[in-house]
Amino acid sequence: MSEIVLTLLGGLVLFLYAVTSLSDVIRSVTAKKPKKWLLRFTKNTFTAILTGTLITIILDSSSVVIIITIVLVNSGLLTFRQAMGIVMGANIGTTISSQIIALDVAQYSPVLLVIGMTLLLIMQKEHHKRYGQLFIYFGMLFFGLFIMENAIAPLKENPVFHEWMAAMDNPITGSITGAFITLIIQSSSATVGMAILLVKKGALTLVGGIAIMLGAELGTCSDTLLATIRGNRQGIKTGLFHLIFNFTSIVICLLLFLPFVYFVEWVSGAVPLERILANAHFLFNFLGVLVFVWFLPVFEKLLNKLIPEKVTSDLKEKIPELEE
Repeated sequence: MSEIVLTLLGGLVLFLYAVTSLSDVIRSVTAKKPKKWLLRFTKNTFTAILTGTLITIILDSSSVVIIITIVLVNSGLLTFRQAMGIVMGANIGTTISSQIIALDVAQYSPVLLVIGMTLLLIMQKEHHKRYGQLFIYFGMLFFGLFIMENAIAPLKENPVFHEWMAAMDNPITGSITGAFITLIIQSSSATVGMAILLVKKGALTLVGGIAIMLGAELGTCSDTLLATIRGNRQGIKTGLFHLIFNFTSIVICLLLFLPFVYFVEWVSGAVPLERILANAHFLFNFLGVLVFVWFLPVFEKLLNKLIPEKVTSDLKEKIPELEE
């Protein structure tokens, strides 16, 4: 049992290291382009959502995109309304990693590692070597998944583990577990990835996997909330909007949990369970954006009222009525 747990932890650490390193390398390769794209293609809510989605797919991290957005909002380069659109788009973009994991590409990870190492050896310029690093980190990411997948297989026969996984069929218990795991490992992609692997191996039901996925969506808000510390009020509102958006979407989904599960199964058709879970991840975020986008003005007014801008001394002198 200890060997299985250590192997599982080893695969998880490798996956998390690859995710973090991959985001750093992609940002270094693209230089300041993500910031430029965010500033250029966010003129309205629709383009802000689309831009947030595309940049999250490129950077493979919704947290990175939202944190960059908070920085830009703090500096006054983006408005709070633009930031709300980017946040919603980032939630859609992060579901692409689930689709990739569900495609069972982990077994081909050595190919990516070989390509990456070859590029590192033959490339002379440092900038070109980063492309080799991209292949290596993608290979490490999928190899980490491959290790976890093989470590999970014997666990489903363990009665204690089986009982724990059975408890995930309760949507509330599963959501709390998913949120807690994400808070610890600081990666919703890893949490959802593990749920996909467990469902694939038959150790976790689809219902339990969807519940864990919902919790992961709440746990991922911790990164962005931390980014608002010492930020201005516009940045704080952006972080709070991310929390409110995710939390409200989760509550609605939990209230309509079984209809949502049936809807996902109907839309997915005859595909493996891990693909259905990946589809559930996408549909949850897409439908959340589709519903929320119509109420953005309401949430903007609400958060502006709860967290109003500070009135400066200069403004008070110009508007004496504010002193009263």
